[in-house]
Amino acid sequence: MPHDPGADFRALHQKGNPFVLANAWDAGSAKMLAALGAPAIATSSAAHAFTLGRPDGGTVTRDEALAHAQDLVAAVGVPVSGDFENGFGDDPETCADTVRLAAEAGLAGISIEDTDFARGGPYTFEFATERIRAAAAAARALKKKDFVLVARADGVMTGEYGMEEALKRVRAFDEAGADCLYVPMPPGMQSLKNVVRATEKPVNALAAGPFAKFTRAEFAAAGIARISLGSALARVTHKLIHDAAQMIYGTGDFSLLGVGLPGAEVDKLLQD
Repeated sequence: MPHDPGADFRALHQKGNPFVLANAWDAGSAKMLAALGAPAIATSSAAHAFTLGRPDGGTVTRDEALAHAQDLVAAVGVPVSGDFENGFGDDPETCADTVRLAAEAGLAGISIEDTDFARGGPYTFEFATERIRAAAAAARALKKKDFVLVARADGVMTGEYGMEEALKRVRAFDEAGADCLYVPMPPGMQSLKNVVRATEKPVNALAAGPFAKFTRAEFAAAGIARISLGSALARVTHKLIHDAAQMIYGTGDFSLLGVGLPGAEVDKLLQD
């Protein structure tokens, strides 16, 4: 029987003992992160969109996301999860199809958020729950393959609803069959702890923005099972490009180009 990355991926999710899920944006960054110790890799919808010259938020198609994910699966020997936005469609059956296609692509899991990109806001509570229920049913129906489905409540991050609604959705997504719950960018660590208390299942935290100041130990103390990086690493890279280019084209100063990682170090990390 072929090795099942989904089972390995699920085993990493332990409350109070979080692993760091490194979000990569191409095969090279995925290989570097895996070589540096990442136990699992994820795509980043935003970072992937940036590589295509597009802004974040519903600008990447499902076919593009699947092809990108397959590139990362082929590049590394650790489990890979897909940041698959809203499942690439509104209706529940589209979410279920996305789960099946993601599994066929070799992914160990995906995340699905509750954002209606066409309307520009969250799906209703009932419809968002129905979508996760369909995706979870598809994940459980996969033959001889484990698959970790993450349900995201993104309305706090986007300013569309508050923590009371987010916790209501977390509980509903849990009951609908999600394997891991995720409320990106809650107001603070106490709110993150409230998400953990709302479910017995693993909870993902995003180490970005104000949460980048917390250590792994602090996330562990909050009961978090998984810490993802989102597009933060890609944005750090873009910050360096931005700052170096401003210096180069503003004052002719090339000094930031002297802080790069030596080519030999990069080559070593990229070796199979």
